[in-house]
This record gives sequence, structure tokens and C-alpha cells, in this order.
Amino acid sequence: MALIPSQVLRVAILLSYFSILCHYKALDMPAHQTYGGSWKFLTFIDLVIQAVFFGVCVLIDVSSLLTKGGASREQERQLRKLIGLRDWMMAVLAFPVGAFVVFTFWTLYLYDRELIYPRLLDNFIPQWLNHGMHTTVLPFIIIEMRTTHHRYPSRSWGLAAVCCFGIGYILWTCWVHQVTGVWVYPVLEHIAPLARVVFFSVMTVVICVFYVLGEILNSYIWDQPHTESLSCSGQEDTEILFQQRKRWIRRQQSCQAV
Repeated sequence: MALIPSQVLRVAILLSYFSILCHYKALDMPAHQTYGGSWKFLTFIDLVIQAVFFGVCVLIDVSSLLTKGGASREQERQLRKLIGLRDWMMAVLAFPVGAFVVFTFWTLYLYDRELIYPRLLDNFIPQWLNHGMHTTVLPFIIIEMRTTHHRYPSRSWGLAAVCCFGIGYILWTCWVHQVTGVWVYPVLEHIAPLARVVFFSVMTVVICVFYVLGEILNSYIWDQPHTESLSCSGQEDTEILFQQRKRWIRRQQSCQAV
């Protein structure tokens, strides 16, 4: 049996994201008062993505619990839609964007923190909140991938969706600069226009690489022989529980017919 049920872990992670978002929004930072507010930062967008994703996961857990053993066809259909949304969000947004934020932030931070997170921000953001935004995101999403099987879309469609997100954020960043005359991240102030094009192109490739890595990691975890033992230890995928309920309902209907 698992030490901590996956459902409890998801609730705990969701509550932690709510706490991080509330503390972050409560910060009295000048950047929050300018055009775009918090939404011009990829870190904040990622926090919202993670909170919504784990919110969907918890909603599926609650729905599965409430309908266990007696789900109607309409309830089954709605549950399937939620599971499909959860899997799509994991593949296209939660894992690639979360991994991208952690990787790029700490890479630039270790190279020269002034390019991404100036020391001035230490006066506004405590260290625990910084790690909540830029560190724990990756282990949280890996825990979710480890405890629940997620169905990835075809690679071409998945990469297309990730590219659309990346390009959309780049265009949003350029628009904020057009309006305010200031780049969202200091690193963009220190490079020439052509170098920015190269930088944006490389970042788009990197987030696509993280999509592929997430797909490979998901397949590695769930295509191994130990997958069955994981399910038996109380870490079942909601889809497996869903199929078990359907078989139970069919047996009940057969007994009633007899």
C-alpha cells in the first residue's frame, strides 16, 4: 500500500499552489502595477497552469469517489471528458511549461542572476516563495506523472500545441515591450534585436524538447513491468478505476436481468 494515497498528494499540492499564488499576489512589487501585471511573467502563468491542472485532477478524484459503483452514462461521459482534459493539460502545458520554467530560470540564475532575477527582488520575494515558484514545480509534476497514467496526444499535435503556446507568449512579451518600452526580463535588454530572435527561437525549441522528454518519461514509467504492481499498491490511474466501475455495473445489470 502506498505511504500516502495519490489523491491526498494531489489535494496537498493544489493547496500549496493556492498558497503560493495568494502570497505572490499579495506582494507589493512595482512590476505588478505596470501594464500586464503579473500576467506578463511566465512564472506566474505557469503557477496558474499548475493550479488549474491539479484542480482538474482533484475534481476527477472527487467525481470518481462520488459516482463509484453507480455512475450513469452521462456521468461516465463527463468523467471521460475531464480525464481527457487532464491528460491534455499534463502533456501540453503542465509538464513542458513547468520543466521549462525551472530549467531556464536556474540556468540563467546560476550564470548571472541579474539577467533573470535581480538581487533587488530579494527585498520583495522571500526565498521559500522563490523556490515555490521556480523549484518545487518540477518534482510536483513528476510525482503526478509517477502516480497516474496520462495518455499523450500524437506527437505532431502535441508539439503544435506547445509551439502555439510558446509563440503566443513571445508575441505577448513583444507587445508588452511595445506598450511599455521595457522588456519583461532583463536578459532581453542586454542583447541585440537579431540575438533576441535567436533567443526566442532557441527557447521555443527547448520547450518542445521538454514536451518530448515528458512523453518519453511517461512511456518509460507506465510501459514497464512494475506498472501493474503500482496499480495494486493503491496508486491506480483513474481510467482503470473507471473501467472497473463499468464492469461492476454490467455485472449488476446481468444479475438483475436473471
